[in-house]
Amino acid sequence: MVSAVVVMNVMRVQVKEMAQSLLEIEGVSEVYSVTGEYDLVALLRLHRYEDLAGVVTTRMVQLPAIIRTNTLMAFQCYSRADLQQAWDIGVE
Repeated sequence: MVSAVVVMNVMRVQVKEMAQSLLEIEGVSEVYSVTGEYDLVALLRLHRYEDLAGVVTTRMVQLPAIIRTNTLMAFQCYSRADLQQAWDIGVE
């Protein structure tokens, strides 16, 4: 499983509509509206690395309200579940 984070600037009057449109793209698992430099953050979960190009450079560019994107590839995931499993090792 390949994970990526896409931060983006969108036309502000269309933040909600863009979030909904992004969720219709296969591979986009979650979309957050955020404060600060960016307007939306999309979390991508893809089966193959090659699928990333289809989502970002083919599907997302078709959404006219997206002004700019920056894609961050994840190479390691840390989660509470991982931490809990580490504590559970050897516990009966």
